[in-house]
Amino acid sequence: MSPIPIIIAVLITIVISAPVTYIVTSAYQKKVVEAKIGSADEKARAIIDEAVKTAETKKRVSLLEVKEESIRTKNELDREIKERRAEIQRNERRIEQKESNLDKKLDAIEKREAGFAAKEEEINRQKEEVAKLNEERLQELERISGLTSEQAKEYLLKTVEDDVKLDTAKMIKEMETRAREEAGKKARDYVVTAIQKCAADHVAETSISVVQLPNDEMKGRIIGREGRNIRTLETLTGIDLIIDDTPEAVILSGFDPIRREVARIALEKLIVDGRIHPARIEEMVEKAQKEVENMIREEGETATLEAGIHGLHPELVRLLGRMKFRTSYGQNALKHSIEVAQLAGLLAAEIGIDARTAKRAGLLHDIGKSVDHEMEGSHIQIGVDICKKYKESAVIINAVEAHHGDVEPQSLVACLVQAADTISAARPGARRETLETYSNRLQQLEDITNNFKGVEKSFAIQAGREVRIMVVPEQVSDADMILLAREISKQIESQLQYPGQIKVNVIRESRVIDYAK
Repeated sequence: MSPIPIIIAVLITIVISAPVTYIVTSAYQKKVVEAKIGSADEKARAIIDEAVKTAETKKRVSLLEVKEESIRTKNELDREIKERRAEIQRNERRIEQKESNLDKKLDAIEKREAGFAAKEEEINRQKEEVAKLNEERLQELERISGLTSEQAKEYLLKTVEDDVKLDTAKMIKEMETRAREEAGKKARDYVVTAIQKCAADHVAETSISVVQLPNDEMKGRIIGREGRNIRTLETLTGIDLIIDDTPEAVILSGFDPIRREVARIALEKLIVDGRIHPARIEEMVEKAQKEVENMIREEGETATLEAGIHGLHPELVRLLGRMKFRTSYGQNALKHSIEVAQLAGLLAAEIGIDARTAKRAGLLHDIGKSVDHEMEGSHIQIGVDICKKYKESAVIINAVEAHHGDVEPQSLVACLVQAADTISAARPGARRETLETYSNRLQQLEDITNNFKGVEKSFAIQAGREVRIMVVPEQVSDADMILLAREISKQIESQLQYPGQIKVNVIRESRVIDYAK
């Protein structure tokens, strides 16, 4: 059988079955869609119905909550209104009570004012009576006593003045005794502690220096031909050479200690060298000057280190070094300044003030002595000018200016420097005073005391450490003695310079003599 008719038959079958299949399929799908739409509508209506029911339920619930909230709010408002009304009523009752009390107080005050007015009238009347009686009493007292009121007042004032003077004298004596017992003990403790901690060696310098010679022939070489060598040495150094009969020694005399030291070193170098002629002398003097300058600088630095002072101006350090060659009553000025610095620092530490400032002031208190032989004025004024020049503090300047009592100390540091200076100068062996200076001080002490009214005679005893004063009993009472002793001590403090303290002893003696017949 041929395949073509089969293919054609298949194609025809497909062509015929395709529309039929489409129609059937379309009808089925339409039916399915319609069924789904119907089901969706039912579900939608069901959802809508459920939503409506839910909304109505929520609406009813909300209305109930709103009603409950409004009821609760109303209740709270009612309660608050009641409370406020109660509070207002209480306030009204308190106000009414206060008004009532005020009315009562006003009534009481009016009654008291009325009573006061009556009492005032009574007091005024009594005052008039008292004034009248007082006047009558005064007239009667004047008549009985034979004194006027002014005379009686003067007598009373005189009596009171004597009593007050006696009481004042007793009080001053008691206070001085108590202060002396307490302060003296503490001061002694401080001073003893400071002195124990401070120990310094002192050398004695004079206005001459002695140079030892190997033999007496060297004297001729020092003098030179027609005295050229000695003239050259004296001209270059400014020091006098004394060559006398003293065996194997040459004396250098001069008030400038630095120049004297330069001459001494130069002469010793010339003696060792053996070549003594003007050119060599000039060379050795120049070397000696450089050596002394180095020595001055080193001594100044050593002094600052020993005293524990830092930050000094280099020129101040050099001036301190120059003080090594300066003496006061045989006491070396540099060693004295170091000792004063150490004592002042120790005393400052004992009483709790700045020890560094006290040391600095103590080290610089005599700085004027380094150049006082070259400049006019006292070493105090020169020292003040030097400290101002090199920008030292006002405390240091005042301590330098006040350490001899020329001005009032303005700080505790100045007082400590005064005390330390006195301690250093007054200790045994520190200084050597001439007999003339000692006699003058005693005479000045007696002259001061003799100038006071009522002093019969006075005696300076114990090397000027005490003055005994005999007073006229008719002119000076027991109460006046205390005041007189105080005035004399103040006068001595203001006019004299002395180490340590001076005891003022006033003696009043009354003698009554009678004879039995």
